Amino acid sequence: MKHFLRPLLAATVSLAALSAQAAPEDGGTLIVGSTQVPRHFNGAIQSGTATAMASTQIFASPLRYDAEWNPQPYLAESWEVAEDGLSVTLHLTPGATFHDGEPITSADVAFSIQTIKENHPFQTMLAPVESVDTPDELTAVINLAQPHPALLLAMSPALMPIIPEHVYGEGDIQANPANLEPVGSGPFVFEEYRQGEFYRLSKNENFFIEGRPYMDEVIVQIIGDPANLVLSTERGDIDYYPFAGSPRDIERLQGVDGLIVTDEGNDGFGALNWLAFNTAKAPFDDARVRQAIGFAIDKSFINDRLMAGLVSDSTGPIVNSSPLATDEVETYAVDLDRANALLDEAGQMPDGDGIRFTMTVDYLPGSVEMGRNLAEYLRSQLRQIGIEVEVRASPDFPTWAQRISSYDFDVTTDSVYNWGDPVIGVNRTYLTSNIREGVIWSNTQQYSNPRVDELLEQAAMENDPAARAELYKEFQQIVVEDAPILYLNVAPFFSIYKEGLADMPLSIWGAASPWDEIYWE
Repeated sequence: MKHFLRPLLAATVSLAALSAQAAPEDGGTLIVGSTQVPRHFNGAIQSGTATAMASTQIFASPLRYDAEWNPQPYLAESWEVAEDGLSVTLHLTPGATFHDGEPITSADVAFSIQTIKENHPFQTMLAPVESVDTPDELTAVINLAQPHPALLLAMSPALMPIIPEHVYGEGDIQANPANLEPVGSGPFVFEEYRQGEFYRLSKNENFFIEGRPYMDEVIVQIIGDPANLVLSTERGDIDYYPFAGSPRDIERLQGVDGLIVTDEGNDGFGALNWLAFNTAKAPFDDARVRQAIGFAIDKSFINDRLMAGLVSDSTGPIVNSSPLATDEVETYAVDLDRANALLDEAGQMPDGDGIRFTMTVDYLPGSVEMGRNLAEYLRSQLRQIGIEVEVRASPDFPTWAQRISSYDFDVTTDSVYNWGDPVIGVNRTYLTSNIREGVIWSNTQQYSNPRVDELLEQAAMENDPAARAELYKEFQQIVVEDAPILYLNVAPFFSIYKEGLADMPLSIWGAASPWDEIYWE
């Protein structure tokens, strides 16, 4: 992961090397299994893996990334970053077209960047972008108000799909019918979507990388019940099961002949499982109460028993594998005496039954281990320090999201992604300015610390890697001490696929990368 923290330097990369590779034999269908139901397919205005997995096949982006965090040419055959870091110039691939045959121009790039800036949930991702100049049809110059070291990573397929202005430029983009019948320029063309059942994509015969993609067709089967998805994969109905995260399912499929089960790739997501507090609600507005709960939780039990040892520990807001992470933070090793002392200091004294207060635990639907099982563990564990836990289930994701984003909660489990660079995926959780009622995966904790705001603002424009790391180190130390969130583990992201499939997307973005290189051997 060391490369994505390099300062933005001038870069010129040729697309010819990609096209010059000997092409494997074309043909075949790829059957993909997923529990995720895309709300729509426009990744310019929607985050999350459900949309990203489809969007990155339908739309192309300026850059793509390899497994070593190196940017590679895609729609931009080359690019340069100004010495002062205040502009990035993209040179588009000549002859690239959208699926309807219209040429891709710099005007489409400018329109897409502005659309993402105005509509995407990750508000900090393109915040420094002031304008995009289009001196000719194949050149786009992105002008910045300040240096923005996260910008090149933000040009990844899942984060910056280039959408055609002639299709998406009229009316309210949130209501555009093309969100469900998309027109892009990626390796596959949208054919059909039966919501909750499947979507089907066909080979883009005019893809701008000659000879690709290799597959004739991709069908993504949506199987809402994870147990049925595992069964379908086990019996061979599914060729590719990306983003597998249940330890129970992973262990089961590891024993199936003819399947490859790997945790390679997906490093860009940095998916952290955690407990988040409503810090505006008593008694969780007292950091000592939040810290006490941290000292009462046995993370080793959670990670080794509930998660079957298939996860790594998480100690702070930046995933531990990032060069920006620091280990100089409180780790909250289980210590019941310290937890009780902190609750006493906070004035939370036990009643005659030994109960200090009652709290409700919500959990993110969809995960057994980090959902109900974790909530039930908290019920028994926190009773030891006098906290009575009530578990509240949500029937579906929209119900949970509505409760959390409207601040109708005490504490909730959650799984939130770093998205490669803190500017993209971390800042949104901690900035005071991102306390946005009704928006899930914003600062739903209502956490506010002026020094944290200052540090994140400074780090977002610091191009020197060492100086940037120091700013983020202080940020992590403050947030871990304030404990608006208790960090549990890095969520497992496994790719499971049939033997005989080659060149699977095992880069930093995993299945949220183009599938143009996949082929049947």
